[in-house]
Amino acid sequence: MSVITKKWYVLRAIGGKEKKAKEYIENEVKRLKLEEYISQVLIPTEKIYQVKNGKKISKDRIFYPGYVLIEAALVGEIPHILRNTTHIMGFLGEVKGGDPMPLRLNEVNRILGRVDELAENGEENITPFVVGEAVKVTDGPFNGFNGTIQEINEDRKKLKVMVKIFGRENLLELSFIQVEKE
Repeated sequence: MSVITKKWYVLRAIGGKEKKAKEYIENEVKRLKLEEYISQVLIPTEKIYQVKNGKKISKDRIFYPGYVLIEAALVGEIPHILRNTTHIMGFLGEVKGGDPMPLRLNEVNRILGRVDELAENGEENITPFVVGEAVKVTDGPFNGFNGTIQEINEDRKKLKVMVKIFGRENLLELSFIQVEKE
């Protein structure tokens, strides 16, 4: 038996249904025993942290909404099976009647490298801020107030924000997750 060469492809999915599409593809692969032809189905995500009701919650944010990456050998009926999966609209870069275009190796490495880097960093990927930037306080006693960043402490993940309260400016020290960009 010859060696099966797999390449990375991008499938267009219905926005917001990427995880469900991935699930359907994985179930189809198991059901039809196509593991040797389709090895990975991937949705690049990053963890973002927010404060809701005084609690810090983490949420997965999809890097490329509406797209699912797949490592596969498109032989025989496999492209047809993938195109007809629920929530999938077809391949990205596909010419009508032609074969789907695989991703270039450097694109794949960039995407996968970014995913690995975020998995290692964990909480490090909270939105960075800039001195002088306008922010809105989203948590704590000053919730709803707007202010300007005066100082940033990256190590402690703290900001000093100048907020106008009853006509007087006050300097508040807040956590990165207690504010959002305006």
